[in-house]
Formats: sequence, structure tokens, C-alpha cells
Amino acid sequence: MKISRKRQRFAIPLNSMSDVAFLLLIFIMLVALINYRREVKIEYPEAETALRTSDEKNLEIWIDNQGAVYLDGLPANLRNVEIVVGDLYRSAPDTRIHIIADRNTPFAHVSSVLEILQLLQYRVVSFVTRDGERG
Repeated sequence: MKISRKRQRFAIPLNSMSDVAFLLLIFIMLVALINYRREVKIEYPEAETALRTSDEKNLEIWIDNQGAVYLDGLPANLRNVEIVVGDLYRSAPDTRIHIIADRNTPFAHVSSVLEILQLLQYRVVSFVTRDGERG
């Protein structure tokens, strides 16, 4: 006795492919709009005159009023600053370093970061302030 099996053809339903593609497109667009920049809450000092710089090639060193140091928004210590800036100087020497310190930060904390930059002979450094005219 011979048992016959019916062969079923496997088919991918293409009716909902456009819906899936549309949802995937929306997802990619939303993920691309997310801002990955981490910021530390500080009170900016004011400046009489200011020069605007581009934000394409920057390393941000944040110093809060307690003296804690952050590299691009992530907690760090002075040794980490020295390692990262040294590597940055070797790989991309034209990268600008932005020092962003709280208005109430004692200058000794800012000076310790500046000493590291001076030892590494890093010359492209900016201090970020709030424009004094805005108030």
C-alpha cells in the first residue's frame, strides 16, 4: 500500500511587506534623531566677548563645582583625561578641546586639567561660557 503525501509549497506572504518596510523606515528615522550627547548640569560663567567654534571635532571636558571631571559627559579622573587627550593628540591633533566648568568651580580644579593639557602641549583649547549679552 502506497501512502501519498501532498507536497505543500511554501510561500512568503508579500501583502504586508510594504507595511514592514514603512515601519522599519520610521524606526531608523527615529533612532537617527536621538541626541547622544551627554551633558553635565552646570551653571555657565559669562563672557564679555565670545568666539563661536564648530562642534564637529570636539572633546568636551566638564568640571562641576565639586571638582568632578567628565569626558564627553562620562565620569573620569585626571589620569583618564591624560590618556584620552594623549591618544587624541596622536590620532587627530586638530581636535578642539572644550573646557566647560561651572561658574562656582574653584580655579584649582580647572588648573589641574590645564596642567595636563600643558604637559601634553595641546594647543587647541577653548573655554565654554554663556554669552554675557543674553543674561
